[in-house]
Amino acid sequence: DMFTGCTSLKEAPELPATTLAEGCYFDMFMGCTSLKVAPALPATTLAYSCYKGMFAKCISLEVAPELPAITMAKYCYYEMFVGCEKLTDAPALPATTLAQGCYEDMFQDCSSLVTAPELPATTLAQDCYDSMFSGCKKLTDAPALPATTLETYCYAFMFQNCTSLVNAPELPVTTLAVSCYQRMFDGCTSLVNAPALPATTLTNKCYGAMFSNCTSLEDAPALPATTLAEYCYGSMFYGCSSLVNAPELPATTLTDNCYNQMFYNCTSLEKITMLATNISATDCTKGWVDGVAATGTFTKAASATIPNGVDGIPTGWTVVNQ
Repeated sequence: DMFTGCTSLKEAPELPATTLAEGCYFDMFMGCTSLKVAPALPATTLAYSCYKGMFAKCISLEVAPELPAITMAKYCYYEMFVGCEKLTDAPALPATTLAQGCYEDMFQDCSSLVTAPELPATTLAQDCYDSMFSGCKKLTDAPALPATTLETYCYAFMFQNCTSLVNAPELPVTTLAVSCYQRMFDGCTSLVNAPALPATTLTNKCYGAMFSNCTSLEDAPALPATTLAEYCYGSMFYGCSSLVNAPELPATTLTDNCYNQMFYNCTSLEKITMLATNISATDCTKGWVDGVAATGTFTKAASATIPNGVDGIPTGWTVVNQ
């Protein structure tokens, strides 16, 4: 934190090192509100938290330095540019070997960022992209996400409150990780198209609140899994006020909290197909249809007994047995 809070600093010194040490540039220019151009950062060998918070809250920073390293270290770029309100372009990020939290919060609240860098890694690490672009309100397109091996929280909160994001990237992975997509698009109020979600092997909270408060989303992706996990779809479409049709839910046995608040305040929702015959799991449908449309059609398994109300079949809806 060598220059932290130096609000009059306009030029940064050269930093020629190519091999870094743990925490070496930690919060170095944090809060340097007059700094417009970052110094070159030629390092190719990184270390734990080496650039953590380096330019955080540098609200005048317009140009980011090149970041040539291809192998990441734990939390190496964590919060590096958080709150850089004038940053419009992100540096290229060529790394294919990631580490825990390497890009976490990297561009959070960079409210002028228009274009995201390519993210070529195919094997992810825990928290690697967690909240990476959260609050980037001008970001209209997400980068392609080619990863085939996920990790805990890898995409959690990645695009949260990216209010200009219209299209989501493809998510072709069929085997998920704990909380991998949790709140990934939470608050993306312009998101119209959701990606296909082909996974059939789910994990705890894998889709938790994934599209919560996506108020422009009209159609939900198919959810083909027949074996569920705890909280797997909890709050998934919470507050999606434009959602008209819910995905068919083919699982016959529910798990604890699997559908908890899944369609809460989906005020336009008027069609649900849920084929479970065993709904005895704890809070599996708690509040899941609270706030849906006043009338609609609920299709269920003929042998299922489901109560009316916010924890079951919406009051006032027509029931169809299948």
